[in-house]
Amino acid sequence: MKYFIVTYGCQMNVHESEKIAGILENLGYECANEREEADIIVFNTCAIREGAEDRVFGNVGNLKKQKKKNKDLIVAVCGCMTQKSQTAQRLLNTFPFVDIVIGTFNLPKLGYYIEAVKKGRQLEILEEGDIDESLPYKRTSGENAWVNIMQGCNNFCTYCIVPYVRGREKSRKPENILQEIRDTLASGKYNKITLLGQNVNSYGKDIEGGMNFAQLLREICKIEGDFTVSFMTSHPKDLTDDVIDAIADEDKVEKYIHLPAQSGNNRVLKLMNRSYSREKYLEIIRKIREKIPNCRITSDFIVGFPTETEEEFKDTLSLVEEVKYDSIFAFMYSPREGTVASKMDGQLDDKTKHDRVNRLLNLEKRLQKEEGKK
Repeated sequence: MKYFIVTYGCQMNVHESEKIAGILENLGYECANEREEADIIVFNTCAIREGAEDRVFGNVGNLKKQKKKNKDLIVAVCGCMTQKSQTAQRLLNTFPFVDIVIGTFNLPKLGYYIEAVKKGRQLEILEEGDIDESLPYKRTSGENAWVNIMQGCNNFCTYCIVPYVRGREKSRKPENILQEIRDTLASGKYNKITLLGQNVNSYGKDIEGGMNFAQLLREICKIEGDFTVSFMTSHPKDLTDDVIDAIADEDKVEKYIHLPAQSGNNRVLKLMNRSYSREKYLEIIRKIREKIPNCRITSDFIVGFPTETEEEFKDTLSLVEEVKYDSIFAFMYSPREGTVASKMDGQLDDKTKHDRVNRLLNLEKRLQKEEGKK
């Protein structure tokens, strides 16, 4: 029996697909090289942008012929997209050949749903779930090992669906994280550890008397071995001096910070509920440059947020010009049902959003060319 996993979205989803692979291999499945060889196909979905959901519906729909040829094929859809009950129900209604639809918190029970398919289609969306330390995983990212340190998010940025599909912040116990890293390094297969969380800087806030993120970084660096540590993603409001100091001090920590700004304009940042100003963001950048002169800094930006004016967009351009990032990721604002921003007046047209994202990316190309010449 063979499995095939299709993964959408962030590195967190990539690591969760490793857990899906571990569960399936414990059930006796082997990884298929081609989708057509599989006895079970699992779509691990993303809900951050509308385009990601559209791709899922298109690719799931393409399985209709394969299901006709192999009636025993099991098709499962899980992840952030299916945590939304309306979307999950739409999947079942649209594609009668889909057997399992489960949300982000149902993953530990995947084996149960596969067995239960014999009795009929499975749809279950748990509203909340704890971190399951017992899940197996099959690492698939070469010499890099993803290590999840927390799940969920408490920030409720007005454009973001994550808190609604990933739940509130929950940190893993530090001893479990450290033991996983020791075991991973002991295998001799990995020389890079990448810590994952929706906002790693918030690590430990929900554990009474627990260590914070800076302390966790320092404890990881005490582990013997020749390896490097990186992490994603940071929220500017929680990137404290002690985290910057830990990155600067510890040789094992990569001198790289991904610090999403999202906008360079204070009014738009407030509408986004980002909890920092342009000035505060630039102060953090200044500290990073001062304490870690060789640090690579990258960022995310959203253009075309509701009511964003041309002058406010130019503030984003000027921020990028001032910081001179090593690279940026630029996205057009995409309304997500259930978020505050999706209900805001002043939604911008696609033409304006396309124009702004292209101008931002063209600026990045010009700056990189100039820096390259230096």
